[in-house]
Amino acid sequence: MSWKDNLSPFYTWKRAFEKPYTTRKPLQDRPGSPRYRGFHKNDLEKCIGCGTCESICQNEAIDLVPVEGIVTSLHDSGLRPKFDYGRCCWCALCVDICTTDSLSMSNEYIWIDPDGDAFRFIPGSDPKSWDSRQDGYQRSNGYGLLNPERETIQTTESETGIKSFLELIKGYSHEEALKEATRCVDCGICVASCPAHMDIPDYIRAIRDNDLEKALKLLYKTNPLPATCGRICTHKCETVCSVGINGDPIAIRWLKRFIIDQFELAEVKEILAEDLAANNKKVAIIGAGPSGLSAAYYLITMGYRVTIYEAEAAAGGMVRWGVPDYRLPIKQLGKDIDYILSLGAEIKYNIKIGHDISFTELSKNFAAIYLSVGLQQPYKLEIPGEDLPGVISGLSLLAQVADGKLPDLGQKVIVIGGGNTAMDAARTARRLQCEVTLLYRRRREDMPADQEEIEDADHESVQIITQAIPVKIEKSDSGLLKFIWNRARMEDQGIGKRPRPVPIENGIEIIEANTIITAVGQGPDFSFLPADIAESIIFKRFKVRTEPSGQTSYSKIFAGGDIVNNTADAISAIADGYNAARGIDKYLQD
Repeated sequence: MSWKDNLSPFYTWKRAFEKPYTTRKPLQDRPGSPRYRGFHKNDLEKCIGCGTCESICQNEAIDLVPVEGIVTSLHDSGLRPKFDYGRCCWCALCVDICTTDSLSMSNEYIWIDPDGDAFRFIPGSDPKSWDSRQDGYQRSNGYGLLNPERETIQTTESETGIKSFLELIKGYSHEEALKEATRCVDCGICVASCPAHMDIPDYIRAIRDNDLEKALKLLYKTNPLPATCGRICTHKCETVCSVGINGDPIAIRWLKRFIIDQFELAEVKEILAEDLAANNKKVAIIGAGPSGLSAAYYLITMGYRVTIYEAEAAAGGMVRWGVPDYRLPIKQLGKDIDYILSLGAEIKYNIKIGHDISFTELSKNFAAIYLSVGLQQPYKLEIPGEDLPGVISGLSLLAQVADGKLPDLGQKVIVIGGGNTAMDAARTARRLQCEVTLLYRRRREDMPADQEEIEDADHESVQIITQAIPVKIEKSDSGLLKFIWNRARMEDQGIGKRPRPVPIENGIEIIEANTIITAVGQGPDFSFLPADIAESIIFKRFKVRTEPSGQTSYSKIFAGGDIVNNTADAISAIADGYNAARGIDKYLQD
């Protein structure tokens, strides 16, 4: 021990002769600094109850709880953070991670209350004196714990892309997928907006943990067509992603694709292998589209013997015949289908119900029937001249190309419509080296096509003309087709309704083309149903009305996909198949 150690205690005595510092009036208003981390505030209008604050709190001082007056929706959990100031250490991580910037901290630091429970409160809901204070801590602009920018995915340039039907999106590398997955905050808001309610946060977490086999199992838990959906899913989940409020949403669809792309079919079979107990009950499925395939998969895993009747020569329905290779290569769709077939599903091709086999016969031979026939009948424009040679449907063009045929459309092509089929037809025509003009009766923002499809059409030099009402089609003296249309103005129809296009006086325009492609929607064909059964099934606006289980008013018949829902996308059809499989199982077990 040194001599300094012996003397050090005596140095403290000098403090005894100094004037002590005290706060004479501790409750007198003495505000904290402008950036002081005081008591919490929350803007309930901005908050969506994503729970990132709860997840990051290392002291477990935050719980998400219901708040009166806040309604749960696809964009809002309906919950709000409740703080426990017996645990909070005022580290402000909750403010720094908040995806909506709703959380902040006032510069107030004095709060006295004899009731200990008072210090467990819901900022924004429980009124406090500091709610109106502007000073305090909030995340600075440009600062955040999350990378706001999405990891860029490699794509083929438009100039090169229109020269072939090769897939445009190349997919994430392992490193890119890992970087993108680390942006996810595990809030789970996305799950409710996904029609199939996939375990999105869990499979993204599995990517972060480099446990891709677990991620694969999570995909198949609610979606047996991941290679397909990983490419053409409408990714509604991304529209509600909390990270996307102040940045780019997580690339959920591309991460789903990344997972399935890491495995060959043989590996998928090995990883997902399980013993399937058979119950010898037979179920027939009409239509081998996404909904029918989904139902088949889940019914087989439940032990049922499944036979699918398909009118075409190949399975896939609209994603096989209506989605071009540059978006969904046949090989990738085939990977999904082949796995389902490997489990024991049987598909009878080129069989038209009501022609090659009667519906009545199916009803006798199977315990339940699932209808997933899709929308196969293109709608007419209902204008003079649409039956002229050279006027074809978008579905017809896409089906020909999918079958390996490359029709000669001539130099100039007109496409009528604003949905995904119209965009696919227009972009397909560009790959056939045509000049393409697309006309739509409403505004660009009214187009039902995916926004990225519209943008890609722009990049591929498709000329888009909006507010164009079809009038008639005529044959010109030069042998071309004359498409006659009227410029339109939009007339407001009231709250909740789309504006209606109204012809402008003296607004007639004419465009000539070699081929005119119509793509204004499709309808169902139920002519295969016997009259007595068709009469017993309830229809509403040309759609089959079902219970949530998929069961129709004719007890042994279930239905799903485009003939039931209004979304017209693969993921909703897949979800319908999943729900119907569970409904059929319950029906046959009762």
